Amino acid sequence: MNPWIHLDTAPIPDGGELKLMRRGQDYSIMSGRIELMNSRLYGSEVALFRLAWARLAGAKAGTPSAPCLLIGGLGMGFTLRAALDGLPADAQVVVAELVPEVIAWAGGHLAPLYGDSLADPRARIVQGDVADRLAEARPPYDLILMDVDNGPDGLNRDANDGLYGRAGLASLKRAVKPGGVVAVWSAGHDDAFARRFGHAGFDVTEHKVGASPSGKGPRHVIWVGVSR
Repeated sequence: MNPWIHLDTAPIPDGGELKLMRRGQDYSIMSGRIELMNSRLYGSEVALFRLAWARLAGAKAGTPSAPCLLIGGLGMGFTLRAALDGLPADAQVVVAELVPEVIAWAGGHLAPLYGDSLADPRARIVQGDVADRLAEARPPYDLILMDVDNGPDGLNRDANDGLYGRAGLASLKRAVKPGGVVAVWSAGHDDAFARRFGHAGFDVTEHKVGASPSGKGPRHVIWVGVSR
């Protein structure tokens, strides 16, 4: 088996680092010994958009015109690609990514994964904390997809705790339209977060999805909440 090759390292604000690795045609992003992303296991990142978009259409009895979407976390771009594949031509997609090197990887080492998505006029990549995009949401979004860190209980950056605590959920509530949808990706189940999500003013459903595009492999959790 071919060895993993270390392509680049990116410092994480407030400490730690990410490592971009490649083995043949496969890519991996590591935080220490923890694998955050693998290019073979993107099924749940695609499901993050598809489940939320279907719920939005159901909640509003039809898809909204000119929908505006915020994605928290660029990763390897699989959620962005799924959104651009599924959204109408008049949609707007904002992706907030904290680590500038991850954005650079999208147009460099990871370009084969992104295809032409970075050139899509509907998409805008913003370097910075997604919390700032939530605070500045004027008008609010139709749909917000949160794929930051490894989920509410998998924090690699302490500041991310604010995104998934009560204050962060209140910010999400303000940043999404009534009847709009917030979806949160997680590597695993978290009863406490699911309760907080509901108490913050969302009707929440939980979905367990396979990490592999085939639906097999490790199971990840996606919570989809409709703003009341």
